[in-house]
Amino acid sequence: MTRFSRLLDDRPRTREALAALLLWLLLAAPLALSDEAPPWLRLTAAPLLAAAAYWARRAPLAVLAVPTALGLALTPDLLTETFTPALAVLSHLLGRRSPDTRPALLAVAGLCATGLLLALTLPGADLWGWFTLVATVLFAAVLPWLLGRFRRQQAELQRTGWELAARMEREQQLIADRTRLRERSRIAGDMHDSLGHDLSLIAVRAAALQVAPGMDDAARGSAAELRQAAADATERLREILGVLRQDAAETAPTSVTDLVERATASGIPVHLHRHGTPDPPPLPPLTASAVHRVIQEAITNAAKHAPGNTVTVTLTTESDEVTVAVADTSTETTGTPTPPIPAASGNGSGTGAGTGLIGLDERVRLAGGTFQAHPTPTGFRVTARLPLTPGPTAAHPQAQPDETAGISQRELTQARQRVRRGMADAIWIPVAAGAALFLLVYGFEVYTSHQSVLKKATYDELHTSDPTPAIAPRLPGYEFDDEAPPGAPADPADTDECRFYRTATFTNSPLYRLCFTDGRLSHKDRVTPTPDDG
Repeated sequence: MTRFSRLLDDRPRTREALAALLLWLLLAAPLALSDEAPPWLRLTAAPLLAAAAYWARRAPLAVLAVPTALGLALTPDLLTETFTPALAVLSHLLGRRSPDTRPALLAVAGLCATGLLLALTLPGADLWGWFTLVATVLFAAVLPWLLGRFRRQQAELQRTGWELAARMEREQQLIADRTRLRERSRIAGDMHDSLGHDLSLIAVRAAALQVAPGMDDAARGSAAELRQAAADATERLREILGVLRQDAAETAPTSVTDLVERATASGIPVHLHRHGTPDPPPLPPLTASAVHRVIQEAITNAAKHAPGNTVTVTLTTESDEVTVAVADTSTETTGTPTPPIPAASGNGSGTGAGTGLIGLDERVRLAGGTFQAHPTPTGFRVTARLPLTPGPTAAHPQAQPDETAGISQRELTQARQRVRRGMADAIWIPVAAGAALFLLVYGFEVYTSHQSVLKKATYDELHTSDPTPAIAPRLPGYEFDDEAPPGAPADPADTDECRFYRTATFTNSPLYRLCFTDGRLSHKDRVTPTPDDG
């Protein structure tokens, strides 16, 4: 039982080990099904592929070196039935597990450059083998990597959708809580307006009866009891109102200076600047509460969404109004603007995602002022103008969906755009790379065909028994092919090698054949290939 419990505790590690084992079996299966690789390479490849399967999750880019090196050890063009499937599988896992694109693209470029170097330096290798390597990298590495990235972006879209659903559920709960609080406040107001007024009238009438002439002692005692009962009921009503409003009650705001000092002491770089009248009068309670809340919310959002930015609080007091502006500025000198501070609040004030700026706007509006919030080239800025004397409530502005309630929707839209870009990349990148490879191969074919033409005048000047070193400088840089073309007669006996050269570019005209024996030209003639070969 203890061993079983320990196994349950190690389930994530066990699942990871089983996944690595299955991956190794998949990568190593061609070793058992194909005899393409020599025994020494197969014995070397088995443990290397096991290590690649084990580290595929921790270092997905590094493990690609294993099938790449094994494939190059088998053939310079990398196209093998033994290790190319492993390259495709690990490339797909790289796209699924790594969010970075630049290292993978650099690795592809480095592999192509390495293949070109091998094609130019290894004996028996040529550029046609490098073209095969590029095609193998394109279809066995780049394409699976793009498909893996597409699957990763699809998973991110699904995760973003679920997060959005959970966030909307939390927001609905917050809205329901605020609705209940508003209903409590409305009930409390109704009770205050109706019952408080009635109880006050009862107390006044009981006091009048108590001092009215012609009342005996018993009546005066009853009137006094009635007045006391009305006073007790009023007190109980006040207690009930306190219970109903205790969730919405707020503590008296601290001064702006104390608020800035607390933020600075907690590590947020905040600078306070005061302007206006030298001895400003005390702010009205509602205005002071709104100013305090704007500064507190802006500093909290700056600390949460733009950590490290410097926050500047500017408080300007005029004769009839006070203006508070809070702006965060990036300390970097690169000129890259910091992302806008979302409308979410993280200070525990009860505002959820998309309601922080809305709550500030409502508070300022109820105080008779105006509120603005917008991104700047270096950060974010909020500004509130509040009157020093009570006045009419400002008109409610039209909500700005891009700055308030649209954060979640924008995140989902951006995730969808990433998935669409991933799908487009998985299509156009292989198509563009294939087209470029085709043009490169075609251009090289044109070049080699032109460079493999042996002029008739040069052919006529060649004589048998001429030494090879004397003939070689006059021959074209490329041959027709490494092998004899179909339909050509057999090579003369006792010759070391025979070379074929074109008589014209891209034609099926006869070819020149030069055969060498013991370092000298021994035979030269014209041969005609079959019509299907060019």
